[in-house]
Amino acid sequence: MSVELLGFNIDNLTFEKSIEKAKLLIDGSKVSQIITINPEMLQYAEKDSNFANIINNAEMVIPDGVGVEIGLRLSGYKVKRIPGVDFAKKLLEESALSSIPVAIVGAKEEIVNRAVTNLKQEIPGLNIVYFHNGYFNNDNEIYEQLKIKSPKLILVALGSPRQEEFIFNAKKILNPALMIGIGGSLDVWSGYVKRAPKIFQILGLEWFYRTISQPSRFKRIFPTLPMFLIKVLTYKNKI
Repeated sequence: MSVELLGFNIDNLTFEKSIEKAKLLIDGSKVSQIITINPEMLQYAEKDSNFANIINNAEMVIPDGVGVEIGLRLSGYKVKRIPGVDFAKKLLEESALSSIPVAIVGAKEEIVNRAVTNLKQEIPGLNIVYFHNGYFNNDNEIYEQLKIKSPKLILVALGSPRQEEFIFNAKKILNPALMIGIGGSLDVWSGYVKRAPKIFQILGLEWFYRTISQPSRFKRIFPTLPMFLIKVLTYKNKI
């Protein structure tokens, strides 16, 4: 089941159902893409038709940002956000149970190295067959390495829209796999960035905690979030 926000379809599933669907995609016969959508990505898609096409062709779009959850509620849908960092971590745990080969691409060298080390310590049986930092100029070289290693779950942390474009272009190149853009998740898993206390996560205020912890994020959040919600209300009144 999906719901619509600013003309884009977003999956309306519980966390558990989203994991179940993702596991089916891992076992699928093609390269599938999951997008963890936030307000900035939706606004960018309105201006960039190529990015809009990527979203429209994704096998799954989950509501990551709290702004998306609020926007959906303003549109009449009761949808709960699914934090991308939690979603990806749970998929890694599920993959470890069956020794599914995993690849991770993105972030700085020291960050991806530390993240991989920490994940292997935290998740027994995790089978990471390939990882690479996000600083490369030739995508085809990375695609070739991924084809050789043939992972079934590929997490890509290149920032948006770069990671979504990288995944979309891989669809006709790589062996069957599930690919997910995970944004700054490696920063968290590496320990370089601390997540908000649990109470902030439960209340959906993790964005607020990160903003007061990193004041530089304020310009990114405002006026983007208020303008996004105004746009949602305007769009709703037009239809």
